[in-house]
Amino acid sequence: MDKLRIGLVGMWGRGQLALWANRPEEGIRIVAGADPSPEAAEKFKGRLGAEIPVYQSHVEMFEKEKLDAVFICSPDFCHEEQACDALSRGISVYLEKPMALSPDGCDRILRTSLKSGAKIFLGHNMRYMSFVQKMKELIDSDAIGQVKAVWCRHFISYGGDAYFRDWHSERKNAVSMLLQKGAHDIDVIHWLAGSYTDTVTGMGGLTLYDACPRRSPSEKGISKFDASHWPPLEQSGFSPVIDIEDQNMILMRLENGVFCSYLQCHFTPDSCRNYTVIGTKGRIENYGDSGEELSIELWNKRRDHFRLHGDETIKIPMEAGGHGGSDEKIVKGFLDYLLLGKKPFTSPVASRYSVATGYCGAESIRNGGQAVRVPKLPKELENAV
Repeated sequence: MDKLRIGLVGMWGRGQLALWANRPEEGIRIVAGADPSPEAAEKFKGRLGAEIPVYQSHVEMFEKEKLDAVFICSPDFCHEEQACDALSRGISVYLEKPMALSPDGCDRILRTSLKSGAKIFLGHNMRYMSFVQKMKELIDSDAIGQVKAVWCRHFISYGGDAYFRDWHSERKNAVSMLLQKGAHDIDVIHWLAGSYTDTVTGMGGLTLYDACPRRSPSEKGISKFDASHWPPLEQSGFSPVIDIEDQNMILMRLENGVFCSYLQCHFTPDSCRNYTVIGTKGRIENYGDSGEELSIELWNKRRDHFRLHGDETIKIPMEAGGHGGSDEKIVKGFLDYLLLGKKPFTSPVASRYSVATGYCGAESIRNGGQAVRVPKLPKELENAV
């Protein structure tokens, strides 16, 4: 007898993550999928077997299949509706970030989860990355004292491949890259600082990809990572409509008084997330976020000159698997949550605040940098799990 019967919405791309959950020997099986793309469905059947039922509509799959849980790995603008459709039927959900495209959308998901009792688990896999967990461990062990500031620089070499050639490039589909990409980093900033954003202000703009040659509206957009796509201004085939920013910079004041910054650029020659956390007794900074040369530098002695390496260097071993091994770990976290009741590293409330902060940050950027208060979570949703 199956312990868990799992469905999948969005059967290729990020949907491949769900393969880690297919464990027939343990009674955990992916039993059906939904995707309007025949190509995506056939690719997934090639991995799981031709006999797996595939539906064009997620609603039809929910109605015809007896599911305990579902992975929702569809485009961002589908998340709210599909998550609520599943939760309202008592199906627990693994939902890729961003949770929704607005704070209100997130709150609707949380209300639906509370009403039905079905569980909601958010795909913030960065909380399962070894270097992030080590930074959190150092902070919690008082290695740098009380946190007072967190800075994140996000270099995105593949921005022109992943986000400015297809649906991501339009506000109506993605709102801002402060959600699609920034939701990860804002969530990590909140986690490391131990609080959520109260007020945000920002600057940014569409500074490069507006000058790149576009494809015709009738031509399908293709997101394909290719290191030869360089330099950006010499490339072509970009979306006919681009109304999101390729540079985003936001400043955040958290509820506990910590000051934070998040800087994002989509046309850098390299790719890395770099976090600096400053406390009352020192600071930590990660050098690299993937690959073999990955470390966390700890400075806790005063010297009035620059030092490339800290007073202590903590090496982070390279891990195999997607996103530095975090994909397999987060799927296990979801299964352990459902089967064992084990508390995950991720939090739906935290995910809601990452969306709310990114959403308000975009509002600030588009309104001359005015300060915007992040809407508080309604009290009745504080116990949402």
